[in-house]
Amino acid sequence: MSTEETSRFVRIRVEILLEVHDEDAVTTAALRRVADDAELPDVERAHAEGAVTEDTAEALAYLVDPFDLVGEVPGVELQQASWSSERVDYDPDSPEWDLDEDDVDEDDEADGEEGRID
Repeated sequence: MSTEETSRFVRIRVEILLEVHDEDAVTTAALRRVADDAELPDVERAHAEGAVTEDTAEALAYLVDPFDLVGEVPGVELQQASWSSERVDYDPDSPEWDLDEDDVDEDDEADGEEGRID
């Protein structure tokens, strides 16, 4: 593929599993971040405060920001990001949690692209 045909956009997929040892510390930090956000309208601030107080996973979503991951990387500009958080059952011995497995989308498997070499 020539340089003219190559996209300048790169998608990076990251999955992070965190073990929370102090839910109060997470909630307090998230509330501080919400309070420090000068651009957040009052109605959204009230909603955010309620969400981070009720759910530690939601509090983590307010604390983990993709821009923080790439903001200092030279030569790139974050175009779009989305992220979510949820509580999960974790079994480190389960094959479901094997981080070394190949990341293949189900759509790719259906298209016969798994293991394909061009």
